[in-house]
Amino acid sequence: MEDFEVRAESRYVWQSPRKVRLVVDRVRGMDAEQALSVLKLMPHRAARSVYKLLNSAVANAENNFGMAAEDLYIAHISADPGPMRRWRRFGARGRFKPIRKRSSHIKVILRERAPTES
Repeated sequence: MEDFEVRAESRYVWQSPRKVRLVVDRVRGMDAEQALSVLKLMPHRAARSVYKLLNSAVANAENNFGMAAEDLYIAHISADPGPMRRWRRFGARGRFKPIRKRSSHIKVILRERAPTES
């Protein structure tokens, strides 16, 4: 059986990659269904974006490739920096304070576990 993988990507998520990585590191390597249940209960704002992406990847694997959701696991997941929106807030004595609104690109790759022989 060849090693088949399902990819999904969410781009231009308006959350900093540093904060998204806190959530992504928690679910790396987990089974897909277990990761979805963990993400559902996490209080972080980034958990919702990662949950939606992972749920979409599982649905793609089931509907497009006929894979079973129970056999899927997260082979690779990452949060990379996206474009940064820069502007300024004016401060005292003619100065300004730079503000950087960061965005991120989240990628996930799911693979199917090999069936265990018993």
